[in-house]
Amino acid sequence: MLNELDSADIAVIIPCYNEEVAIGRVVTDFRRALPNARVYVYDNASTDRTAEVAERAGAIVGHEPFKGKGNVMRRMFSDVEADVYVLVDGDDTYDASAAPMLVRALLDQQLDMVNGARVTQVKEAYRFGHRFGNRLLTGLVQKIFGNRFGDMLSGYRVFSRRFVKSFPATSAGFEIETELTVHALELRMKTAELPTRYKDRPEGSTSKLNTIRDGLRILRMIGLLVKEERPLMFFSCAAVLLALLSVGLAGPILTEFFFTGLVTRLPTAVLSVGIMLVAVLSMMSGLVLDTVTHSRREMKRLAYLDIPAPSWRTARAKPAAQLQRYAANHDDVTLPGVPLVLS
Repeated sequence: MLNELDSADIAVIIPCYNEEVAIGRVVTDFRRALPNARVYVYDNASTDRTAEVAERAGAIVGHEPFKGKGNVMRRMFSDVEADVYVLVDGDDTYDASAAPMLVRALLDQQLDMVNGARVTQVKEAYRFGHRFGNRLLTGLVQKIFGNRFGDMLSGYRVFSRRFVKSFPATSAGFEIETELTVHALELRMKTAELPTRYKDRPEGSTSKLNTIRDGLRILRMIGLLVKEERPLMFFSCAAVLLALLSVGLAGPILTEFFFTGLVTRLPTAVLSVGIMLVAVLSMMSGLVLDTVTHSRREMKRLAYLDIPAPSWRTARAKPAAQLQRYAANHDDVTLPGVPLVLS
């Protein structure tokens, strides 16, 4: 089964911060699952022996001094050269045995991103707050940018070189997953989402994700992406809210003027007019920025097209058959509710 991947230039990239307990197992598992791949571990200013353990396990170790997952991924995407990139967290919660299936799906279908949707029956592995926040934030992105992913915040993904080298990577922290998803949606890239087993952290390893703090940062990133990628929507909504406020303030003044012919609340009248002018300016800003956004999107698309696509491969098994085989080997992975999504 692994012979199908022998000719692919694959890099496994693992961002890490204080994962001394788990990183050795992660490197070993992925070297076993993808024996012809190069495994890179980028240490994000860890205070433990993460880099040493990773190097001893056989990984190529890099370093990123600026803290935050987004900063690490920007460094990895810049430094590492490959045709296929397998991104995974270093906490040993993702199933390495699913990697060949994800890579084959990318190559066989000439996709740009395959998202590993997390499936687990272990509540401790995927806490309620994380589940709820993921559903809320994923649903928000689905409503605004498109409904093509059910687990937007998964840290297990496979990318083509086209995706990696055309991705701007402006985020600093955990909100990078949102930026990855929106980048694929905005450029209308071919993507897939496949269910993968998600497990609990090994004993002694602690999560770096703070549900409230990082949830708010992701929500902020969604707002910024709406402003950048949907400026007409963003500024139109602002214009409507400002216009309603202006009309609300002007209502009593106009009523008084019709009955008495006087304007006794001049400051409020001036404020109402000022707010309406700001509403008009907001709408005009949205129209202008919408044109700019279209130009930026065209430039990103040209940069994307300038990079060769993954080689077309003749699949020995269709993605759906691969998925059935993977689910049959893992009792906690069920296909209903997490269908194969190709677009």
